[in-house]
Amino acid sequence: MKEYPFPIDEGRRDIVISIILTLVTCGVYGLYWWYKQMEAINAWLNREEYSFWMVLFLSVVTCGIYYIYIEYKMAVSINAIQQENGFNVNSSLPLICLLLAIFGLGIVSKAIQQSEMNDWYAGSGMPR
Repeated sequence: MKEYPFPIDEGRRDIVISIILTLVTCGVYGLYWWYKQMEAINAWLNREEYSFWMVLFLSVVTCGIYYIYIEYKMAVSINAIQQENGFNVNSSLPLICLLLAIFGLGIVSKAIQQSEMNDWYAGSGMPR
């Protein structure tokens, strides 16, 4: 079995279930989902790039402006991980995530990012 920098069962998420749980819990699960995405990206980058509590605090203090920036930056990090590991790189991901965040569709941005992240574990025996 291939070793990954972040456990498969924590790095891969069912996107539909995550969206439903986010909607049912009025966004609370979305914060947890975001936290787990940051953890996975930090592990794959092998550095502490994102601190969930700092990002959350700055997003609230700036009335969401920092959130828009972080959605873009996370997409850039996903592209960097894809490039470093020889995965297919979706070069339009940062722009897509930026636009979705600007238009208040952060949950769609997270879903797209999660889809890209799930591809890191392709062939792990888990259903897509």
